[in-house]
Amino acid sequence: MPVPVPRQRAIPAVESGQAQAAPAVGGPSKEEATRREEVLRAEATAAENDGSLNATPADGVHHGVSTTGVSTPGVSTTGVSTEGVASKGTSANGLSDDCPASPAPAATGTAAAHTTLTLLMIEDDPTAAPIVHDLHDSDGKPIRVRTARNLTEAERLLTDDVHCILLDLALPAPGKAKQADDELAVLRHVLRLAPRHAVLALTASGDAERGADAVRVGAQDYLFKDELDGRLLSRAIRYAVERKRSDTAERRLAEGKLRAQENARLERGLLPTPLLEGSPLRFAARYRPGRSRALLGGDFYDTVRTPDGTVHAMIGDVCGHGPDEAALGVELRIAWRALTLAGLCGDELLNTLQQVLEHERDDDEIFATLCTVDIAPDGRRAGLCLAGHPAPLIARPDRPARLLPYDNNGPALGLLPGARWPRMQVELGAEWSLMLYTDGLIEGRIGEGRERLGQDGMVEMIRRQLSEGLRGEALLRAAVNEVRELNGGELTDDVAVLLLDRVP
Repeated sequence: MPVPVPRQRAIPAVESGQAQAAPAVGGPSKEEATRREEVLRAEATAAENDGSLNATPADGVHHGVSTTGVSTPGVSTTGVSTEGVASKGTSANGLSDDCPASPAPAATGTAAAHTTLTLLMIEDDPTAAPIVHDLHDSDGKPIRVRTARNLTEAERLLTDDVHCILLDLALPAPGKAKQADDELAVLRHVLRLAPRHAVLALTASGDAERGADAVRVGAQDYLFKDELDGRLLSRAIRYAVERKRSDTAERRLAEGKLRAQENARLERGLLPTPLLEGSPLRFAARYRPGRSRALLGGDFYDTVRTPDGTVHAMIGDVCGHGPDEAALGVELRIAWRALTLAGLCGDELLNTLQQVLEHERDDDEIFATLCTVDIAPDGRRAGLCLAGHPAPLIARPDRPARLLPYDNNGPALGLLPGARWPRMQVELGAEWSLMLYTDGLIEGRIGEGRERLGQDGMVEMIRRQLSEGLRGEALLRAAVNEVRELNGGELTDDVAVLLLDRVP
């Protein structure tokens, strides 16, 4: 490789007991408001004492939950933790009625700090389910509860430290006149309002069909109002939080795979297809990007045959091997092909490519090395231009493989404005193999020391492999594999090798 010269929402003051909420029309009674204020003050005090009021990451899933309450290890395909929720005797809503949670080993260090779960209950009559104010997690710590009598108040209380929402499906939804036939309109509104939070649907006893529909729409589970008890609801909250976390991780994994597939298809489409129809020359290439799980790097190559019978080959290397360098390499390759088919060659072509590079690069220090070869229609001679690039290797039956002359090597593209690149005439002979390569092939290390293979080591390696009868694809595959073995593992730089053979 050439070396290059959520913002979080604060909890409203009324929640932390630092201010009083202004009474709203249709809101809670004075007695209920007083009780809620006392609960919120107690929550704020507990948070100050044990440091439990932690913010949630940007993904909305709290990863600091105690391993005994909502644990990441042991998550089944349904999202239920095999450590935090054990199943035995399942109720109508899919939760065990009598099986306690199995505590997991306590974490160490800062991860050992227990995070208190927070529940936001959206119910127009909170007193209908008093059990929600007596909830505990599997460690016996109280689950914080906030109550909202309508969706407007719920939106105000829905801060990032809320882990789960308990929603009464009987609540009226905004724009009810337009959604009169949608029994789950309120749930859909809450899911749009809180897409990253776990949701438990609360429905009337015996209305299992509506509860199942709620799960299908996006809730993590449903519960019957008149069957609630503290133990069941506590476990349902932990189950919902864990299932939401599992669903989120699964969705992100699927999205990541889809993006990887799309990128792979894109990169495969950007790799060159040689245009050699009508030419007697045989073509082979080998390409290995230095980036992990990538198909394309900063190296690029191409081969085309122009109408006069001349075969043009090129190989180049943009400094660096990230996605930006890969994109620039593709631009230079496409520009080279277009200019070559338009009749440009040698110094004129390289000067135009340098202008393309200067306009497309993000940094003035980005440069690219390049080697171009134009082989005469009779195949016996060629013109060679080098722009800071290693000289090609030529192998003929009557003499050992050697490097072509590189005395007139010009500067890399993008380094010197107004530079010149002399075109050298090279005699090839009647039968030959011409190998163009990038420096990733010669800069791999040899063993554990600092010594690198270098051009001399590469020439000796190719001579030996040719003597063993290797040709074409087999030769390139053996060369790249041996360089990797000598390096003691994968090469960190991109590698591109192109081989043209002429056999009379």
